[in-house]
Amino acid sequence: MNTIHIKQVDNMAKMRVTISIWEEEGVYGAGCRELEVASCWDSPQEAMDNIHDAIELYLENAGTLGIIEDLEPALTSQHKSTSVIEIEG
Repeated sequence: MNTIHIKQVDNMAKMRVTISIWEEEGVYGAGCRELEVASCWDSPQEAMDNIHDAIELYLENAGTLGIIEDLEPALTSQHKSTSVIEIEG
């Protein structure tokens, strides 16, 4: 598990977010469902690095603006799961 340290939100419980990475026309996208933050790059690792930067910036700004408490339930939930389903058309 990767860890991001955010200065303005140190008093919040440990946060957990879900990051999805996908390939689309030769570009790798990365998204964080809980924060509705996304990024893209040329490789899966670069997409992951960029989404980390985007999450860090988003959370630092949320802390500065005083809205981090609004996000806390989604960010600190211990019970998360993801699933991939196939839909036939």
